[in-house]
Amino acid sequence: MERVNAWLTYDESDLSEIEKLSEGYKEYLDKGKTEREGTKYIVEMAKKAGYIDLNDAIKENRSLKPGDKLYAVNMAKTVALFNIGKKPLEEGLNILGAHIDSPRLDVKQNPLYESDDLAYLDTHYYGGVKKYQWVTLPMAIHGVVAKADGTLVDIVIGEDDNDPAFVITDILIHLAQNQMAKKASNAVEGEDLDLLIGSRPIKLGENEKKEKDLVTKHLLNILKEKYDIEEEDFISAELEIVPAGKARDCGIDKSMILGYGQDDRVCAYTSLVAMLNVDDVERTTCTLLTDKEEIGSVGATGMQSKFFENVVAEILSLNGEEGDLRLRRCLANSFMLSSDVSAGFDPLYASNFEKKNASFLGRGMVFNKFTGARGKSGSNDSNAEYIGKIRGIMKNNNVNYQTAELGKVDVGGGGTIAYILALYDMQVIDCGVAVLSMHSPWEVTSKADIYEAKKGYEAFLREIQ
Repeated sequence: MERVNAWLTYDESDLSEIEKLSEGYKEYLDKGKTEREGTKYIVEMAKKAGYIDLNDAIKENRSLKPGDKLYAVNMAKTVALFNIGKKPLEEGLNILGAHIDSPRLDVKQNPLYESDDLAYLDTHYYGGVKKYQWVTLPMAIHGVVAKADGTLVDIVIGEDDNDPAFVITDILIHLAQNQMAKKASNAVEGEDLDLLIGSRPIKLGENEKKEKDLVTKHLLNILKEKYDIEEEDFISAELEIVPAGKARDCGIDKSMILGYGQDDRVCAYTSLVAMLNVDDVERTTCTLLTDKEEIGSVGATGMQSKFFENVVAEILSLNGEEGDLRLRRCLANSFMLSSDVSAGFDPLYASNFEKKNASFLGRGMVFNKFTGARGKSGSNDSNAEYIGKIRGIMKNNNVNYQTAELGKVDVGGGGTIAYILALYDMQVIDCGVAVLSMHSPWEVTSKADIYEAKKGYEAFLREIQ
């Protein structure tokens, strides 16, 4: 059942739409390199499309009607969008769910140190990374510093052409004999992923007492002058180290996109665009964009929190459908696409894939009946009836799609938020976009697959019931 390359099915109108969608997607990648930045961008787009803050609707005790559009934000890192349909919410929602966190390096709470006239920020990697991939690349610092007086300072250093960049150094090849003999998993140790941030000591006056760590003192003076922050403020900071630079077209034919954080922002963006495009709906539609998926969907902003359940309960109440039983019915009667990326077949590493059940760049959106590892451990295994229903929708809307597993059996594995939503007894399947070099600083996707994912998500929101 080999799938056709989607590029071969397009006319000029499709090609124009692909480029328009791709330009918007690249902008989102550039402006949403962290979950906070992504949430801000998403809310701005939602407001432009007529969405209002759920908190405002609650304060006004607003009665909802078909066509009302609401958004809810959880701690600036998770966002949910709702478009109220004509049918009672108790009959269920049509849900798209993706995550907006990505592998990165987080700055520790006591990070600043100096060694031999070089100053560093100590980091702790976040999510599954090949540590050796993160050295000798231009890096940027994104995040916030929460000061003790309640002030929140936004930080972005390394993206503007006039900004400095940062780097994690590596040993030169001439002295790398011991390093090269190690396994790739520990060729670069996690504790060595520290960011080089300065080397110029402050010059003391003749009468000033000699001090240690003069480079650090100079850097702290700069931070105080430019951002009004002090070393103690790192304790309450969330600073993320990410690759510096913009997402770009990839390939002579410009058929692909090269950028950081495409797992899973490629599915988040296409879900968002689909949600904003599908207007008049029978069943209430929802797009849920979450945090912490890369570390198990834990914490107050992860999918395992009660945020989504609480928000749905609030919307039911505003819609005159209050009550725990109605909430349970609403969730159990819902349909969901867990929108997450799939491992794209890479001919350079073909031995890791079972080709008949692999996803290929350019062949459309990808459905994964199950994920997990080894014997499907930790998997949501979607029901055949649900897959059949989705196949019909994709066919009726001329959506190019393919099915896949995450590599050969027993080679590896992975998971998504799908199994968490399935706990509500709703029908869930994983689907998304094939990615090359997943979890690396620079990932690759096909513009055709991005376009097909958007089309597929739109068709799902309109028609699944």
